[in-house]
Amino acid sequence: MKKIFTNSLYVFLFLTFFCSSFPAYSQIGGENVYEFLDLSPSARVTALGGLQIAAMDEDVSLAAQNPSLYNPEMDRHLSLNTVAYVAGINHGYLGFAKDIDSLATFGIGVQYISYGDFVGADPTGFVTGSFSASEYAFNIGGAKQFGKFSYGMNLKMVFSNLETYSSTGLALDMGLTYFDEESMFSAALVVKNMGTQLSTYNGTKEDLPFDVQLGVSQRLKHLPFRFGITAHHLYKWDIRYDDPSLQNNSIFDDGSDDDKSYFADNLFRHLIFSGELFLGKSLVVRAAYNHQRKQELGVAVKGGGVGFSYGAGINIKRFQFSYGRAIYHIAGGSHHFSVSTQL
Repeated sequence: MKKIFTNSLYVFLFLTFFCSSFPAYSQIGGENVYEFLDLSPSARVTALGGLQIAAMDEDVSLAAQNPSLYNPEMDRHLSLNTVAYVAGINHGYLGFAKDIDSLATFGIGVQYISYGDFVGADPTGFVTGSFSASEYAFNIGGAKQFGKFSYGMNLKMVFSNLETYSSTGLALDMGLTYFDEESMFSAALVVKNMGTQLSTYNGTKEDLPFDVQLGVSQRLKHLPFRFGITAHHLYKWDIRYDDPSLQNNSIFDDGSDDDKSYFADNLFRHLIFSGELFLGKSLVVRAAYNHQRKQELGVAVKGGGVGFSYGAGINIKRFQFSYGRAIYHIAGGSHHFSVSTQL
């Protein structure tokens, strides 16, 4: 137990130092194209706060966020995922992996989002018809293990169609994972969405949702529980969204105008805390807290559980069924459903 907490403390101190070494920038929302690439690929990930890059097991959907998680246990595993998202939007992920002995474990997948149908009108309000909007990303990737280390990459081809506008892009994810099977500890570093637009909507190139993430995961030896900490947006320090209509909206704000008063709030916006409780071999319960989501989407007068997520998974013979619920606002959240099996 002492070793577990010592490892976690070292990683936490590293995150603090790593994040604080970058200069301040403005908020990050709405700055990039293809933002759907950051959506959760599965119900399990949704229940774990939207990010889980350091759990090494047979779940193929995890490799969508960290390609170095591809491993032989995923051989011939298929994962189907769909989300009842807000405002009638639907998105999902389909993934499959195949292990080739002595070579590597490879995977393919497709991530999609459908924004639904819209009514079109001209500047005078005259209805001109209807239109739709959707985006897709097809990925192919793989990983290779060397002792306790694994490295991998995902190459993604992105297609976006928004009314009469369209765009294509190319993105690359690279990951490195350390996994100690004996102590059941893992740590991972991922650089995501490196790439560019191949064709633009209107002649202006826009940035992809680049990110640098670091995560740790520890399965306890004498308790059926695994906890995880995932840090995101490590390439910039200040990721706060400063809403001028709100004052003292941070639970860490002491009312001072000094930027130092925001240090703890800003630090925890980079972190997601999650846990999985294993109840036998067939049932697992999951929960997480995402502080950035809480601070940006919560309402000051009423929390409503914003920032929290939860879910469960159950194994029935050869099938694994999972449900995840993420609370984005007091008005509601998303319902995520997943099913996976080994073909």
